[in-house]
Amino acid sequence: MSPSTTLEEDKNRKSLDETMYKGMIGSLLYLTASRPDIMFSVCKCTRFQSAPKESHLTAVKRIIRYLIGTTELGLWYSHSKYFDLKGLLGEDFTSYRTDMKSTSGTCQLLGNVLIY
Repeated sequence: MSPSTTLEEDKNRKSLDETMYKGMIGSLLYLTASRPDIMFSVCKCTRFQSAPKESHLTAVKRIIRYLIGTTELGLWYSHSKYFDLKGLLGEDFTSYRTDMKSTSGTCQLLGNVLIY
């Protein structure tokens, strides 16, 4: 998903079953451990778990189609004796226009391996 793409509340569209949508989001969040390339898009979709609409489901399906088309991508965790934990944090306090909540991201490295 492009960073300029916005997902809105979309009050005029048909509502979806929250349980199904939350299940799909939960599965995608689990996959972000080995596929951090989808983290941004999945986090944008998680904001609408309490009242998902058809447009939000379309975005989730687009992520799943991307995953199906890129099964050869992923993280490889190699064996190492070097255990130096490093953490990076980035925040943006004004980019999400719907409710002006902050958007942040973290990255933790154990040695030279991305772990979160």
